[in-house]
Amino acid sequence: MKNKSAILFAAMLLCHALPGAAQDTSKRAVTLPEVSVIELNSRPDDKFVQTPTQVVSVREMEQLGGTRLDDAVRQMSGVSLKDYGGLGGVKTVSVRGLGSQFSTLTIDGIAVNDCQNGQVDLGRYLLGNSSYITLANGQGDQSLQAARALAAGSVVNMETHEPEFGARPFRLSAGAEAGSFGYLSPTLAYEQRLGRKASLSLWGNYARSDGDYPFTIRYAQTGREGDSTSREIRENSQVRTGTADANLFYRFDSHRRLHVKAHYMQGFHALPGPVIWYRVKESDSHSEERLAFAQARYRKTGQRLDVQALAKYRRSDDAYEDSLGHGYPVRNEYMQREAYLSQTVRYHLEGDMQPEYFSLSLAADESASRMTSNLSRHSDVQRLAALAALTADYTAHLLPLFDGLKASAHLLGTWVRDYEPERCGDPHARLSPYAGLTYTRGDITLRYFFKETFRVPNFNELYYFTTEHALRPEKAAQHNLGLTYHGKTAHLGDRLRTRLGGTADAYRNHVSDKIIAVPTQNMYLWSMKNMGIVEITGADLTATASLYRADSNGTPPWQVDLSLGYSWQQAVDRTDPESKSYGHQIPYTPRHSGNAALIVQSPWVDLGYTLTLVGDRYYLEQNSAASRVPGYADHGITLSHDFPLGRRHTAPHTADTRSRLKVKAQVLNLLDKQYEVVRSYPMMGRNYRLALIIEI
Repeated sequence: MKNKSAILFAAMLLCHALPGAAQDTSKRAVTLPEVSVIELNSRPDDKFVQTPTQVVSVREMEQLGGTRLDDAVRQMSGVSLKDYGGLGGVKTVSVRGLGSQFSTLTIDGIAVNDCQNGQVDLGRYLLGNSSYITLANGQGDQSLQAARALAAGSVVNMETHEPEFGARPFRLSAGAEAGSFGYLSPTLAYEQRLGRKASLSLWGNYARSDGDYPFTIRYAQTGREGDSTSREIRENSQVRTGTADANLFYRFDSHRRLHVKAHYMQGFHALPGPVIWYRVKESDSHSEERLAFAQARYRKTGQRLDVQALAKYRRSDDAYEDSLGHGYPVRNEYMQREAYLSQTVRYHLEGDMQPEYFSLSLAADESASRMTSNLSRHSDVQRLAALAALTADYTAHLLPLFDGLKASAHLLGTWVRDYEPERCGDPHARLSPYAGLTYTRGDITLRYFFKETFRVPNFNELYYFTTEHALRPEKAAQHNLGLTYHGKTAHLGDRLRTRLGGTADAYRNHVSDKIIAVPTQNMYLWSMKNMGIVEITGADLTATASLYRADSNGTPPWQVDLSLGYSWQQAVDRTDPESKSYGHQIPYTPRHSGNAALIVQSPWVDLGYTLTLVGDRYYLEQNSAASRVPGYADHGITLSHDFPLGRRHTAPHTADTRSRLKVKAQVLNLLDKQYEVVRSYPMMGRNYRLALIIEI
């Protein structure tokens, strides 16, 4: 095993050395323009791609009132979001019924890994200094990707905003947001230009909430008027979090760029008890977490060779404490460490008719993870993992009929092995294929992809609170067939413009060896077993429309943007034909869901409106009236306006650096609908927020 690791690291270092050796040193004295061809922060294309990709810019989320990552993901199709209520409730995402462990969150293309449970709480990550959010089903469509991103069933990526400067070499932003139930969130951001090639950004946020929102307990489950009810207050829901983020951007020249990030988060989350039948279960539990990571991304593009190198070190300390416990106080402590290295090399083969019509890519990742705990069993577990992917991309240009045809395929190898002080586990190894096609004619693109995904059980499933350790990894086979339309801007008169777009995708996923939890002696002792087979069939539809009126110099004085999404999903259990749950919808997966977002920009006020629709779900494997969780509709509205302060200090063809005051008012759950995303954890009713931000 050690020899394999050494060989892999040597290969990665050799790949990193190749582009430096291939540089033309005779051109070093040439002064290059400051315009870069490496667009790390440019919004990716979400239409003409092999894998369905949805993109939401942070600017759009600001207009819609979103502040956290789960706010952005909630506006995307094909997503099932679990939310345990309130600002501090855990929020995990399942895409197309595959389960939250199949989804990977990346920040600037580098995965946020949790070896303990494989899930990432989206509510812990703020949009703050991000540029845009993407959700790619299957995998992203970028040319340079890490092997870990290629191994995921779906990828949510947050891209950090790179500073843009005008005449002044710095930008400062300070603001605060306050709202119902003791919510307060001040933010401070500073950006500084460091010469012609470098820039620095610093961002910090503190958020707190009492979480003591009211909710109604209904003592009869019929929902009819006249049923006896009581009004209660949510208790033990306090949240305190602090986040700091620092970024250094450096351009060596127009073809090479480096981005270094340091991130720290510390939080306290009280964990409220569930509302069970006629009472709120008493709870005095809470979690404490500290997370710190440093990461770097280097990219170089050339005529023949592109290179990406990623490195990351992560440390987290988590504690769960319950003073009530099960008759005695409980405090569980977990400490995670991970070192991660990735290298991707892409080589273009030129043709006579069109350059870069064929390319080969090699991505290799290696990581070492370790988790220690104060538990008596499996208190020290380590994991070594290596992934490598060979990818081929082809674009047809030789025949007119096939012009616009693009094909891509890769083969991903996964190797994972766990270690304990007195035990060495058997390695998990597998080859997983991917193949995709797109064919574009005019504004319409047809696309198809097939992918196999291989997920090794996480530490919780293998070692903690279980009585079964011989688990096989889960495997998922994904198929997707779809089309996209991205129309050109149409002129409706002298100044009126409109643009339409849309996507339609049908998919089928098959999950085998699905890991399920079965209670043994009581509800606190579980056994993890490979028993599950799930077949998922569904369709995602999206539509976008923009309408704007331009003034005499072409600048839109007002603009209307509308986006709609609808998802149908049938995710059924195919494990045991004799089981009572055979053919039933898997828990917390609605058959029907949808979303809408409307943004109206005008010289007077900007309006943002969001609608989230989720159909009925079931919280048990066996679907019945007793296990049904009713659907809901959640409306939100945001009003905002920017007030310029002072004169404009902007050089020609640069960003506007005029000082301004931003005012934003928001109403969430506009119709005061009480609903549950996860049974027994009621969500907040109508609540209000007001934000003031000064930019200098």
